[in-house]
Amino acid sequence: MLLSATLSKPTALAAQKFGRPLIKIKLTAKSSSNGYSFFMEQFTQTQVFHQHLNEDDALAFLDENIGKTFKNCVKRTENQEITIMASRKGRLTTLVKNTAIKTVPPAKDAAAQTIGQSLSRKKNHLIPEGKPVPFLILLGIMTSDGKVIASRQDKFRQINRFLEFIDDVLDDVCAQIRQENRTAIRIADFGCGKSYLTFAVHYFLTEVKKIPCEIEGLDLKQDVIAYCNQIAQKLSLDNLIFKAGDISGYSGGKNPDIVITLHACDTATDFALRYAVAHGAKAILSVPCCQHQVNGQLDAEKRRKIAGQSPEFEPLLKWGIIREKFSSLVTDALRGKFLEQHGYRVQMLEFIDIEHTPKNILIRAVRDAHQKNRGDSDCPADFSEPALSRALGISPEIWMNL
Repeated sequence: MLLSATLSKPTALAAQKFGRPLIKIKLTAKSSSNGYSFFMEQFTQTQVFHQHLNEDDALAFLDENIGKTFKNCVKRTENQEITIMASRKGRLTTLVKNTAIKTVPPAKDAAAQTIGQSLSRKKNHLIPEGKPVPFLILLGIMTSDGKVIASRQDKFRQINRFLEFIDDVLDDVCAQIRQENRTAIRIADFGCGKSYLTFAVHYFLTEVKKIPCEIEGLDLKQDVIAYCNQIAQKLSLDNLIFKAGDISGYSGGKNPDIVITLHACDTATDFALRYAVAHGAKAILSVPCCQHQVNGQLDAEKRRKIAGQSPEFEPLLKWGIIREKFSSLVTDALRGKFLEQHGYRVQMLEFIDIEHTPKNILIRAVRDAHQKNRGDSDCPADFSEPALSRALGISPEIWMNL
């Protein structure tokens, strides 16, 4: 299993291909909502650009760039370090070094043993370990006897953590659908990927909570959708379907009660949130990813203008890596204000520990059934952009084309 890869020594083609003077690129294996994936960092002298890739795209990216746009590459697996070097004529040389797997020595004192025992205690998960769960077995997370595979523990915890967020909104959602004389919860999962969480939500609602549901997953990749539909058919799951399509052009047959969007890249999150609002979703759970749109608007000329008019922003805009993080937080803050304006109670929560993914903010919004608009002095009833957006002179996608 590839754990990481670092590309260095860029060729003349690198700047032309990537549109920026990169000095290196690093890919690190992560556990994500779409399963085994990679977090990519592209480094210039002053900035770092982030992107998430699934396993196939990451491996294809390495094949396309090793020896072509970068002369050196160091790959690391569980037990090997593989160095690939390209000569001036493009000839590749590969060196393989076996690396020992480090083991943790046993605890030497009672205090250390107590800490170890505390850490090993099982948490009371909504889907517990020890009981075989069909979808987890088919997706390679659990063995047939109900034991979670060691390398999939992070994914197992992520699934249960997300179900806790779902569980917290069920009372509000069920109360609202009862007013419509319905019992089944309708859910749309935008950017579902391999659908670990989609299958988990279906199992949790139907098998644990005994609540009927209708779930539709949407993703751009035809092969991923075909795979998910095959799994659903093998498990004979009713009212769970997957379709290939773009979030920006999606038009479902029935309005969803809950909209889920996890790691939908950049403005795909905004399209999903706008769809949810326009179709009266009663709850929204969104983990944004790769928020580049606002950062892209803060060019040098605009930064100088902002610094002249509002000098308090200058330190946040001066350095590329700070500006990128600031832009991501601004984007999510404005998404939260947008949802509040449209009558939602909004929370910004930590999804999972940041050691597992740097994209760990979850936006949870529940529609206020008794109030259409939560406007304040900064959020008038006509849904105009907040003062923060105006001060920065930006137009986030969430406010475009309303």
